Amino acid sequence: MSVSPSLTSSASAAAPAHGPTQAELLDFVRRTAADAELIASLPLDPEGRTWVRLEGPGGSEAWLIGWPPGTGTGWHDHAESVGAFLTASGELKENSLTARLPTDGWKTLELTEGIDRERRLGAGKGRSFGRHHVHEVLNESTEEHAISVHAYYPPLPQIRRYSRSGQILRLEQVERPADWQ
Repeated sequence: MSVSPSLTSSASAAAPAHGPTQAELLDFVRRTAADAELIASLPLDPEGRTWVRLEGPGGSEAWLIGWPPGTGTGWHDHAESVGAFLTASGELKENSLTARLPTDGWKTLELTEGIDRERRLGAGKGRSFGRHHVHEVLNESTEEHAISVHAYYPPLPQIRRYSRSGQILRLEQVERPADWQ
């Protein structure tokens, strides 16, 4: 993984004092992903994901992320933050859970059948999500990088990382902003 210096997106927009909604975050990532010059400026590494922090709307946290072929996030959530992401180029796959999980006090859960959802998000496709959304994002291509834009509000207080074996989900690690910034 590599970290690049911060850029400010020309697609930044002010949001109401309450903070941007999921719809406003989705609109921001859509407009930002349409900025061809910004997307082309992201340095791509064949070995690991690259990212640049962007100026998000209304105090949100935003990122431009490059995904080499065969890379992914692993299962995780964004704690109390709502968010949105959109694929600017290539294709990403999102696996997510449709059930809300307890937020604290557990290390291992047995998931019920039928709560898995899969989305394929080609260029120009994205989605928003609410608090405690558990998912993983993957670039399953064997040849092509993917690039995406992400925004979260409030700025990420933590990310909980999980491992999954069949229907068993296990909390493995809690990361704080100092771990990824």
